Amino acid sequence: MSDFYRIKRLPPYVFEQVNRIKAAARANGADIIDLGMGNPDLQAPQHVIDKLVETVGKPRTDRYSASKGIGGLRRAQAGYYERRFGVTLNPDTQVVATLGSKEGFANMAQAITEPGDVILVPNPSYPIHAFGFLMAGGVIRSVPAEPTPDFFVAAERAVAHSIPKPVALVVCYPSNPTAYVASLDFYRDLVAFAKKHELILLSDLAYSEVYFDESNPPPSILQVPGAIDVAVEFTSMSKTFSMAGWRIGFAVGNERLLAALARVKSYLDYGAFTPVQVAATAALNGPDDCIREMRATYKRRRDVMVDSFAKAGWTVPVPTASMFAWVQIPEKFRSMGSLEFSKLLVEKADVAVAPGIGFGEHGDDYVRIALVENEQRIRQAARNIRKFFDHADQTLHNVVPRSAWAK
Repeated sequence: MSDFYRIKRLPPYVFEQVNRIKAAARANGADIIDLGMGNPDLQAPQHVIDKLVETVGKPRTDRYSASKGIGGLRRAQAGYYERRFGVTLNPDTQVVATLGSKEGFANMAQAITEPGDVILVPNPSYPIHAFGFLMAGGVIRSVPAEPTPDFFVAAERAVAHSIPKPVALVVCYPSNPTAYVASLDFYRDLVAFAKKHELILLSDLAYSEVYFDESNPPPSILQVPGAIDVAVEFTSMSKTFSMAGWRIGFAVGNERLLAALARVKSYLDYGAFTPVQVAATAALNGPDDCIREMRATYKRRRDVMVDSFAKAGWTVPVPTASMFAWVQIPEKFRSMGSLEFSKLLVEKADVAVAPGIGFGEHGDDYVRIALVENEQRIRQAARNIRKFFDHADQTLHNVVPRSAWAK
């Protein structure tokens, strides 16, 4: 397998190494508190489930569906953008339904990338942002993940020193894994930068509704006048409606780019199961109290995590959005790197987190902690970690370099 061209372009999937240790521990009876994968544990809204059940089994819904999404679903997504962002979209030409935002992003990379094309991607960032393009034959050049003026300094340098000139720039806010949030002013500067350098902008907005300051919801890049000339934005039902396994997402924005995506998809799939698309339509057109409840749940969990982990001796920065905390490894363990530290947490504390190295080499001093367990389990994770920290000096002298303990 390792001899295949595209497989050779992919590094080992570091999360799988943690998953193997986690599975082995569970097989031996350990109660692993899994804060690693961003896999929502909340139930999908009941009215959405009811619509799915109502639609399943009707003869017409068992047939092939539409690759770019049924008309009602695309209209519902356009309606969401109008209500939430004040952005008007043509559902026929500016909205494509995808099998989750991850699939949409990967197929967009296939649609627009020639071998050797240079793509600017944040580091750290969600793996598909880089590896979707690597699998399509592209070359990745890193830019900072944080939306500050330094981003543009580094991006200008990357454009100036890349041969050939970059063709696209990826952004993700609220960010996975860092939880950074971009302002509309940042997006204005980003659109101007893209137009100056003739770049395609690909914005991952999967966490658009997971935010904790009700007065300051994350914006869409398409709110910037003229952004639709250069940008496509990806959203998902996975986090907003806790429908991760249903595999429904969207790409919206520039017509030419979406036409390319739709053409690639037409060769690869017949769209999601029609009852799932009908249920997703009901979610987008339905009441939003379930979204507010989702936000309140994650906010409670966030607050419990920040408080209980601090008492365990591990400071967690307070995320203002997303379902993740991006947490620096305690200093005495930092020299191990995020993968070995994540393995240790499973083995010594029965807690699983995502190693930061999986999101890029600039993430290796960090781990990503997901808010996917209830408050009681999060407190238990903190107690387990505190016990591990308290006894690490005695139990890990042959694992952690002695020089680390001098710090």
